[in-house]
Order: sequence, then structure tokens, then C-alpha cells
Amino acid sequence: MKSGFPEVTPEIEKLAERSVEGYKIDPALFTQYDVKRGLRDINGNGVIAGLTNISTIKVLETGDGMPNHGDGKLYYRGIDVEDIVSGFIKEKRFGFEETIYLLLFGYMPSEHELGEFRQILADFRTLPSSFTRDVIMKAPSDNMMNTLAKCVLALYSYDNNANDISVPNVLRQCIGLITLFPVLAVYGYQAYKYTSFGGSLFIHDPQPDLSIAENLLYMLRPNKNYTELEARILDLALVLHAEHGGGNNSTFTVHVVSSSGTDTYSAIAAALGSLKGPKHGGANIKVVMMFDDMKENVGDWKDEEEVKSYLRTLLHKKAFDRSGLIYGMGHAVYSQSDPRAKVFKQFVEKLSAEKGKSDEFQLYSMVERLAPEVIAEERRIYKGVCANVDFYSGFVYRMLGIPDELFTPLFAVSRIAGWSAHRIEELINSNKIIRPAYKAISPMREYTDMENRMD
Repeated sequence: MKSGFPEVTPEIEKLAERSVEGYKIDPALFTQYDVKRGLRDINGNGVIAGLTNISTIKVLETGDGMPNHGDGKLYYRGIDVEDIVSGFIKEKRFGFEETIYLLLFGYMPSEHELGEFRQILADFRTLPSSFTRDVIMKAPSDNMMNTLAKCVLALYSYDNNANDISVPNVLRQCIGLITLFPVLAVYGYQAYKYTSFGGSLFIHDPQPDLSIAENLLYMLRPNKNYTELEARILDLALVLHAEHGGGNNSTFTVHVVSSSGTDTYSAIAAALGSLKGPKHGGANIKVVMMFDDMKENVGDWKDEEEVKSYLRTLLHKKAFDRSGLIYGMGHAVYSQSDPRAKVFKQFVEKLSAEKGKSDEFQLYSMVERLAPEVIAEERRIYKGVCANVDFYSGFVYRMLGIPDELFTPLFAVSRIAGWSAHRIEELINSNKIIRPAYKAISPMREYTDMENRMD
């Protein structure tokens, strides 16, 4: 039982009821004043709020001259992510470390440069003395994203140059956070599990000769064991989640907060708060929970009509969380295909075979194929809806034995690479604080003396 602030009382409920009307804004006013809600235009496309060198998201046209009708492509520093993946897989190499290098420094490292960078990462992979005991083990949270944010803010106190925003110092801080995020996430989970459920507490030191993906599995598992396929698929997941443009919510948060001139720890903690949301990084948990519900309520996983019927009940808010959403389907930019999901899927099938989960993989594949049809029929949306990267990532994490509590933190372990690059880009290129305008629409009123105010 948590203790701290009082619970919501009837008095608080009453105050909330009184105040809610004062917050409501007539939706018509957003159209009247041409407000780009969510910083998107009427077609759902993001308005241009900045420029970036770090990544490019493209939707290939099919020849009719209209956007959002073709397959999606993602480029890190101008290089096709699919080529990056095929390159390190062909050469039987873990790819996340060189992806970090590419995002931070703008080019693919040579073998020598990569070796030096891996050594730098290993050198930074040590928590301050007593940090695990004094920070991680005290008041552990049941949400690992909050644990990560707490740890990041605490690291500020251990940094003698925490407020220095010169590029060399920020790069030092970012490299430290990149290499420590897996440690903080896993240790935070182990502390929560131990204090909440008892049993043994496993705190395995990360190994300098292992990749980030290997270390994650090594630290998480009591026996420290993992297969090569497991580590390589986790490494692939980290590569595919590492960066996705400056406009996604958490990365834009990094730009906004960095533009104020604040320290690195505050900027990254803010990004973690954004990524935690179920509309952003928390979506992968929703996907697996939705499939859990589907498996309980669909008798024959191979019956397309039964699966379609369940998908319709989702859209009609009669199944799962009654949100009206098919989680993992649809994306703000991609409509025909999310390149990350396309790359991921072929490796997910291999892992499902190794884990004896081929039937479950076939169910995922069927939903991926049928959901766009059902959405088109029920919602009259014909521009195209595709599976996004979150559609398969949770399924992979489940097969790897990764607890649900670490799904979104794994996203953060990956995306810290992109956040770091965008923070440095903002500091180098902008000397203005980001400050969009909000139009005030409340009517002007006269001040009323206390004796004349009504209850």
C-alpha cells in the first residue's frame, strides 16, 4: 500500500465538478482560429516546427501524386534503416552500438572507431558508489518509467558539471545515460519485484565485453543465460526504436525543454514522462493485453470470421478496454507499411518458431492482415492503415521472458540514443526558447469583492 498524498476525497470530487466547465473549450473555436490541434493540420500531418539532420521519415507515393498512399521508409542520418539492419545481420554483428554512433556523430563508424566507442560505453557503464542502495532500492515504484526518471534526476546530484551545456559535456552526459539506461531499468525492476513479492534479489553487474542487448538479458535473468537469437532480436528491436524524427512526442519534448537552456538530466527526465504515456511508448503493453483478451474470447484462432468479429467488437467499444481502438494498428505518418514493423516481422517469425509460439505468431499475422479491412468497413477510412512497430514488439518481449513492466523502459533504452542526438542538435542550432502561442478566449470579467461573491 502506497502512502503519501491523501486519496481523492468527496471535497476534491466536488471541487473538480465545479471547475470542469471552466476548462472546456468549444471545439468549433479551434476551427474558427485555425488552431493546429496536436500541431497537426486538418489531414493529420504534422506542422513543420523545426529542421533536423538526424532522421528522415518518408511515405513513398504510388504514382497518384497524393501522400500517405505508399510504403513508408525510415532513414537514420540519410541511410535506409533496412540497409543498416541487413548490413550488420549479414556480417553477424550486433547493430545497436553502431546505430548510436551513427545518430550521435552522423556517419557509420569504421571497425576501429566502433571498437573505441564500445570501450567508451563500457567505461561509462558503472553506477556511482552506493547508487543502487541509496536511490534504486529506496521507495521502488511499480512503474519502471517513473523509476528511470527518478534515477536520471538523481544522477544530476552525482555530476560535478551537471549544468554545463557545452557540447563536449552534454555528449559526455548523454553517453553516460545511454549506457546506464539498461542498468537502471533492470535494477529498478529487480528492486520492485523483490520488495513487492519477496524471493531472491538478483543484481548482476553488466559485462564490458557484451553488447547492450546481451547485457540486458544477462542482468535480467537469474541464470544470466540467453541464446544468440534472443540477443540478436532484442538488438534489432533497439535499433528499430532508436530514433523516429524530431516531431514524435518525446523527442519534441527534448527539443522544447533543451531550448530553455536546462541541464541534460532534466531534459531526458521530461522525455521519459512523455514516453510513458499510452498514446506513445506505452502502446506496446496495450497490444499484448489486447491479444491476451482476444485469445480468451476467440475460440478458434484460425477462424478469420471469428477474429474479424472480435475486431469489430473492439471498434464498437464492446471488448478489451472499450476504447474503440485496435492497438498496434495505424500510425500518424505511415499508412501502407511501417518499415520498422516490416523488418521486425521476419525475425519475429524465427523467434516464435524457437519458442513454440508459431500459432500465436499466425494470429498476430492474421490480425495485421484483417484489421485494415475491418477498420475500412467500420470507420469508412480508406487511406490505408498498417501495423506499427509496437504491434510486434510486445509479443517479442513476452517471448524473451521480459516482464511487462519493462516493455516501455526498453523503448526508452533504445530512444535515449535519438533523444541525445536531438538535444545536441537543439543546443547547436537554436538560441531561442520554443514558445508557441495560445489564444486566450475567456471573457473579461470585473473583480468581485469577497462580500459580494456567491457560493
